[in-house]
Amino acid sequence: MKKFKATEYFRMGAFLNTVFLDNPIKSYLIVACSLSLIFLFKRLLSRYLAGVLFAVVKRMVRGVDKPSFIKLVVSPLEVFMLVLLSLIAFNKLNFPTLLNVDIYKFSVRQFIDSIATIVLIIVFIWLLLRIMDFVAMILHHRADQTADATDNQLVVFFKDFFKVVLVIFGILLILKFAFHYNISNLLTGLSIATAAIALSTRESLENLIASFIIFFDRPFTMGDQVKVHDITGTVERIGLRSTRIRTDQKTYVSVPNKQMVDSILDNLSLRTQRRAFVQLKLHADTSHDAVNQFILRVKNYLTQRKDKVENHTVFLADIVENAYIINVEFFAAPIPVADFNELRQQVNLSLINLMGEMNIKLATREEGSRLEPKQVV
Repeated sequence: MKKFKATEYFRMGAFLNTVFLDNPIKSYLIVACSLSLIFLFKRLLSRYLAGVLFAVVKRMVRGVDKPSFIKLVVSPLEVFMLVLLSLIAFNKLNFPTLLNVDIYKFSVRQFIDSIATIVLIIVFIWLLLRIMDFVAMILHHRADQTADATDNQLVVFFKDFFKVVLVIFGILLILKFAFHYNISNLLTGLSIATAAIALSTRESLENLIASFIIFFDRPFTMGDQVKVHDITGTVERIGLRSTRIRTDQKTYVSVPNKQMVDSILDNLSLRTQRRAFVQLKLHADTSHDAVNQFILRVKNYLTQRKDKVENHTVFLADIVENAYIINVEFFAAPIPVADFNELRQQVNLSLINLMGEMNIKLATREEGSRLEPKQVV
């Protein structure tokens, strides 16, 4: 019996040591068992590593949500661990000489090594992009808690910017480790090409720099009503090249950021009051007492409208041939345009009614004078 067991053990050992394609069968079995364990425990291992990464991220960014982080990171982390551990396991095997034929200038082994390196780098960059998405999600949540919409725009800008940097970094890693390319020469060439592109796209770069100035100096934010050149409207989006404005005519205008920074810009949303001005040219036949009473009654009316009119000025501004010029100026709170126009209309109608009650006439056009409303909105 013992002799039989020894014989079986010898046969089993001889079988395991049998070389097939430059590797003993024992090595194949070890690799197969390793891959099976990797497939069985990849989910558990990836969740554990995701928890470790979460602890690191939590120290840098407070108020993070662990379930959201795990949901974003676990899939790329699972694939990354699967690829990495599989490559480590296969590395224990010798590449069969029989299969290592040359294709053009490269052998099959070099080709497979390059493919494996490319896959590993791509999965690693994918993992970093998912972590960046999570950090951006946290920053978005914080930005939503503030009244300033510029914070949201900054988060979107820097997320896209660093994603592009990561993709470029991944391409350089592939060239370096998969194709064994000397990237120092490439970086030198890229710097020269970048300088040439910068000269040819100077205007675009100026707009890009202007977008940084807008983001950090904040002369206006999304939702503000602005006036630049002859364009008046509400800022709907601040991009890297231009600012989109919804005009009063409901058109959609794109203004280059350089013009938004270099031009004189009036941020109408930051005004403290709205001003209205009316100039009345009374007929020269109007008596002194009537002019004086008219001014007093207009002042009294505007004083009674203190719910809408914050301060006002009414005075006899000038005396010209055939006319007495009276300026009526009042200021209201920064109310919506529709409400302000309604207030202006009520004031103008009251002035017309008051002149009718006092039998005051305006200077006629033939006499060189007329009613000239000059409203500043």
